Amino acid sequence: MLASASPRRKDILEQLGLTFRVIPSGFDETLLPGETPEQHVERLARGKAAEIARRLADDPERPCVLAADTVVVIDRLILGKPADDDDALRMLGLLAGRVHRVLTGFAVTSAGAISGESAVIATDVTFRPLAADDLRAYIASGEGRDKAGSYAIQGLGAGLVSQIDGSYTNVVGLPAVETVDALKRAGVLVRWP
Repeated sequence: MLASASPRRKDILEQLGLTFRVIPSGFDETLLPGETPEQHVERLARGKAAEIARRLADDPERPCVLAADTVVVIDRLILGKPADDDDALRMLGLLAGRVHRVLTGFAVTSAGAISGESAVIATDVTFRPLAADDLRAYIASGEGRDKAGSYAIQGLGAGLVSQIDGSYTNVVGLPAVETVDALKRAGVLVRWP
């Protein structure tokens, strides 16, 4: 069970050949006072997984629940999804010509369980220097409007990125290798591929 409405996470799981259903979580994503970016994404992933696991507690199949949350971090500042195009311009302006970190927290648990496995995966991403006109043109494409940090590396946003250090799929929204390993440990994947 994927506890996310993210089409990117769905795509990654489908590319891995996994069969799953989607039940989006309504877990509150508010940053808590004093919470680090790493603590934030892991807490959200665990909370989303637990919420869906509770909803499915009476399901006789006892499905496994996978949840995730991704943020972009620069100067310890969390960049979530932009509020509007001006916010996107602010975010992309912070990222232009610099290295930032993409953090994805993910959690795997079974229906009815109180807790399960969780982890945070980090990928460093370097943006090339960008002129204000380039940023405005990218924002006008609309591609980054519902993405953490206001960009999508799997689309036009690939042209903003000069280098990545770590998992590409983590930047998209779900670290594939670590997810497969966690699902194996949970007994969901007896054999993969």
